[in-house]
Amino acid sequence: METNPMIQEIKRLKKEKNAVILAHNYQIPEIQDIADIVGDSLKLSEEAAKTEADIIVFCGVHFMAESAKILSPEKKVLLPARDAGCPMADMVTAEQLRSYKQANPDTKVVCYVNSSAEVKAECDICCTSSNAMAVVNSLKGEEIIFAPDKNLGSYINSKLEGKKMKLWHGYCITHERVQEAEIIKVKEKNPGVKVLVHPECNPVVVKHADFVGSTSQILEYARTHDDKAFIIGTEMGILHTLRKQNMTKKFTLLSPALICYNMKKTSLEDVLHVLKTEENEIHVNETVREKAYTSLKRMLDVTKG
Repeated sequence: METNPMIQEIKRLKKEKNAVILAHNYQIPEIQDIADIVGDSLKLSEEAAKTEADIIVFCGVHFMAESAKILSPEKKVLLPARDAGCPMADMVTAEQLRSYKQANPDTKVVCYVNSSAEVKAECDICCTSSNAMAVVNSLKGEEIIFAPDKNLGSYINSKLEGKKMKLWHGYCITHERVQEAEIIKVKEKNPGVKVLVHPECNPVVVKHADFVGSTSQILEYARTHDDKAFIIGTEMGILHTLRKQNMTKKFTLLSPALICYNMKKTSLEDVLHVLKTEENEIHVNETVREKAYTSLKRMLDVTKG
């Protein structure tokens, strides 16, 4: 029985207001533990759209809550930590993309979901770190620019045969902090232990990894492989889920730099506050939402078709 009064009140209000709580894998453990659904950003929005909830409380960052609103326009979407942003998402703007497209009218724009609704509205198709390869392959033969993550784009380029994509100069400040010297040193100190990294890491780090994948792919790899120890090269929040799902396995963070301070802004107090007040509601202009939805829908058609 949960004895924490704050958690009891969150659960009471959630039921009273027909709300669903979503938490990204990078959230603090207490937030993950009170969530109805824990996962990566787009999957959370997809799952929330399937629910009968009237309110979505999105424990993540701003672009993620926007994605939930894009897929569930009839629902009220609340972001508990109002100032939880994403520096990488801010590295490309809709105005910049419009200018680029005017100068390069024959180039298709593939947009990582780690971007604003306005940017998604200017793209031809979206992608996630899990499905980026399938999305890019669906545009074979065409000129492509990949925005905003140059590291994920570089990883996809390394797998492509023939023509490579042009890359926007954005990056995740958290994954970019990991240095090549760190992964080399960790592998030397832990011989035989597989290193699993996110493709948002710099290519000089990725090349030393034993497995490269999204948060959901890293979770799946750890679950389905018999190894008893892994070194994890993505944001530290994922360790909570990894340890819950694999009680007999050991997980070590690749670098102490792998902490996203924006993801750590959400507290139980924040969740309780927005459930009480319904403040911090996310709004997306309907014209922008429809265009952004088209980019997301094209992606879903590719990956589910």
